[in-house]
Amino acid sequence: MVIIICLLLNLYLLAIFARIILSWFPLDPNGSMATVAGFLFMVTDPVLAPLRRAIPAVRLGSVALDLSPIIVIIGVQVLRGIIC
Repeated sequence: MVIIICLLLNLYLLAIFARIILSWFPLDPNGSMATVAGFLFMVTDPVLAPLRRAIPAVRLGSVALDLSPIIVIIGVQVLRGIIC
């Protein structure tokens, strides 16, 4: 059971990193990457959206840095350290 939980935590980390990377590129709404991005958003939004509402983005000049993925990554790493 622990192995399955560790695998799911690793997959969730991978999904968050993939979402971060995909957010840097414009996506064609009809392209295959848009389907992948939609799946990643569906998987990661239940955790990221509440954090995004609670923690405002950090303004760096004209750019806003969303801290919610960083906080979730740290939280998942802590869970992995405890469980795995």
